[in-house]
Amino acid sequence: MYLKKITKGCDFLKKKCNFRRLLFVLLLADIICAGFFGWKITEQAIPDTVYLSKKEEKGISELRNLPFVTYEDTIQTSKGNAYWISCKLFDTIPVKKIKIQTVEEDKVSVCGQPVGLYMETKGVLIIDTGEIVQADGMTCTPAKNIAKSGDYILKVNGETIQTKKELIDKIQNSEGKEVTLLVERDEEEIPICIQPVKAQDLKYKLGIWVRDNTQGIGTLTFLTKEGTYGALGHGISDTDTGALLKISQGELYEAQVVSVVKGGRGTPGELSGYIDYSEGKKLGTIEKNQENGVYGMIGIQEQGKLPLCQMSIGYKQEVCTGEAEILTNVEGEVKAYRAQITEIFPEHADSNKAFSIEVTDETLLGITGGIVQGMSGSPVIQNGKLIGAVTHVFVQDSTKGYGIFAEKMLE
Repeated sequence: MYLKKITKGCDFLKKKCNFRRLLFVLLLADIICAGFFGWKITEQAIPDTVYLSKKEEKGISELRNLPFVTYEDTIQTSKGNAYWISCKLFDTIPVKKIKIQTVEEDKVSVCGQPVGLYMETKGVLIIDTGEIVQADGMTCTPAKNIAKSGDYILKVNGETIQTKKELIDKIQNSEGKEVTLLVERDEEEIPICIQPVKAQDLKYKLGIWVRDNTQGIGTLTFLTKEGTYGALGHGISDTDTGALLKISQGELYEAQVVSVVKGGRGTPGELSGYIDYSEGKKLGTIEKNQENGVYGMIGIQEQGKLPLCQMSIGYKQEVCTGEAEILTNVEGEVKAYRAQITEIFPEHADSNKAFSIEVTDETLLGITGGIVQGMSGSPVIQNGKLIGAVTHVFVQDSTKGYGIFAEKMLE
């Protein structure tokens, strides 16, 4: 009996010891995970590239003040054009290497004027597939599981097309014979075959919804001395597919804001206006539609029609929370309105949601309720420099929104 008690006691001690070991292992795992996530957060908070004006005398440690992070050297911007420096956590754990790029003091012409955009898609964009009511009254979906939403039709039976009309003409001329479409899908060109069907109106159709152009109003952010402009701060996506539009060409026009739909909680507002597509109102070309904005060229003569103000670029390490201004036109002319940069997101520095901004100007709040659709691209000014542009509005609070860093738009 006594021996049994001793055995039970030993078993209890062994279980207790194993439990302690388990706790130790779990604690060690927690410490390792916490350390890794801490390292990862720090790594994301440190930029890959930092641009410095050659006139600046600051070292990198002064420009990016992160706790527990040390830098290899204090870099003076007058010594060369580019440097690679290492940064460490607790002066021991390597985090990453940063490229320090020194540049001449960058200046651009800041705008804030609404502009009209007209863009033609790369080929013909397939929005969706659908049913066709045939001449005999039966329904069918000839393109189902063949064509996909987001496909761009580049060729029909080997012949290049650019417009919906060209596509329709090719289908009619097929006389019901199977057609081969060369489409671009996920950056790859692939052929697909579809049998046209004669519809109730006796016309041949493929059962696809398509689009070959889009238009809208946005805000012009800046113009470089070479005549290149940046606008919107984000790309234009198709309203149906949600994907960034691939374009072949486009044109920039003068636009007039005629009314403002005021934003509110849960209801984004918008600038309502009209675009004058006459040749005399054309401002320039649209050459790129990218995640960071819409880009193209504006001629010297057309530049004279725009309210431009030359200003230095403020790089991301110069941006701080606090007072700022938004340049936009909601009263018939471009004006500066007070705002606050409320938060900076280092981990999203390369996106168009790099910082959050809140409108504090009572005049702008009274007119628009804050940030509204159409204000995308409105320049954000801090300490007399262009530091970014407005890109998005918070749906649940129209006084707040996101912005993109100016240097990202200029890349």
